[in-house]
Amino acid sequence: MEKRSFLSLIVMLVCCVAVQAQPKMWTLEECVKYAIQNNISIKQSELDSKIALIDKKGAIGNFLPSLNASASHSWNIGLNQDITTGLLRNQTTQFTSAGANVGVDIYKGLQNQNTLRKANLSIVAAKYQLLKMQEDIALNVANAFLQVLFNKENLKVQKEQLGINQKQYTRSEELVNAGSIPRGDLLDIKATVASNNQNVIAADNALLISKLSLAQLLQLKDFENFDVVDDTNMRDGNNILAQTPVAIYDKAVESRTELKIARTNLEIAQKDVEIAKGAFQPTLQGFYSFNSRVSYADVLVFDTMGNIIGTRNSAPFFNQFSNNKGQSFGAQLSIPIFNGFSVRNNVERSKVSLERSKIAVEQQDLDLQRNVFTAFTDAKGALNAYESSVVALEARQGAYNYAKERYDVGLMNSFDFNQSQTLLTNAQSEVIRTKYDYIFKIKILEFYFGIPLIKN
Repeated sequence: MEKRSFLSLIVMLVCCVAVQAQPKMWTLEECVKYAIQNNISIKQSELDSKIALIDKKGAIGNFLPSLNASASHSWNIGLNQDITTGLLRNQTTQFTSAGANVGVDIYKGLQNQNTLRKANLSIVAAKYQLLKMQEDIALNVANAFLQVLFNKENLKVQKEQLGINQKQYTRSEELVNAGSIPRGDLLDIKATVASNNQNVIAADNALLISKLSLAQLLQLKDFENFDVVDDTNMRDGNNILAQTPVAIYDKAVESRTELKIARTNLEIAQKDVEIAKGAFQPTLQGFYSFNSRVSYADVLVFDTMGNIIGTRNSAPFFNQFSNNKGQSFGAQLSIPIFNGFSVRNNVERSKVSLERSKIAVEQQDLDLQRNVFTAFTDAKGALNAYESSVVALEARQGAYNYAKERYDVGLMNSFDFNQSQTLLTNAQSEVIRTKYDYIFKIKILEFYFGIPLIKN
């Protein structure tokens, strides 16, 4: 029984090690989510959002009163004026003073209100910028993911072609030995096999590089064991090509993040103009001040004849603090009259920035329209290219089968047969390339239509 238990434990450990040794197969959804959580550019955009929240706290703080306290203590050694007699004499005196000041803006040309509104808009703009960064990263990940799938299928095609040529080489050896074909044909087949080997190595390297690129985009450190699933659900299931470019554009105007960013920046520029204009208006501030002082000098004591008979300490600390206290409060009105055109220049500068923001919105709208129509045209062209490549592959496959039949019976030389075989391999690679090119361009078109790349 103990021996069986020990063997069972060994089997379980071996199974666990085998499971751990298998690389994780990443889906597209997992890649996109991981990239959004770990990409450095997205982390920087998240920090920009935090800065916008801090700026809002500062804008709210402009409405609150300002409170400042001060205190000082000094020693005066040497000839000082006696605070009782007013005479000068050598003595050491100490003074302590303390005060507090409170100020509050009553009216400031609505600058505080507009600054708070601008801060709220900046938060919205930062969120849109973060969303735009996430969308860009998602598209880049999808493109890199499809590149890995393309290289996987291309490697498979090259390996299959190598296997066919190796079998053909063995078959040619038999035909040469039987005297059915010349030895030169065997050498041609041998060269073709060597060329296929090179193609397999190149395809394998391309696959490795594409995996590395995707892993780096995801900020993965252990990229050596990184791999993706061979199948993907990225198809034109939404029938996006049934839509018109105008319908897709109208949908994109409502949902595209880059246009929302431009519009929000326009609103921020408008607030900057209002803030700058507020400096033309008078400002009214209320203030309150409290202060007191305490002296630690010895006071001389005189008799009735005016003679000094001794000294005594100053009044107690809290008595002096209470007796010497003072308060002031009021309001201060400041009216700008002339300040070297600084306010006027700030307003003009803000207006120029506002015009730039308006132009940016118009340019972003034009870019969006051009991108949508271009994406629609590219998607239709990619579909046509894919369908044409499928037809071409069927024709090349038929031509290859016919060439193989003729070659097997000695009616075609090895050079012409190799040409037919090369054309077939190229056609297979072209089908793979156009397929993934079509899938990616469809995803871009769906992206403009507001269909998310992955499900949330």
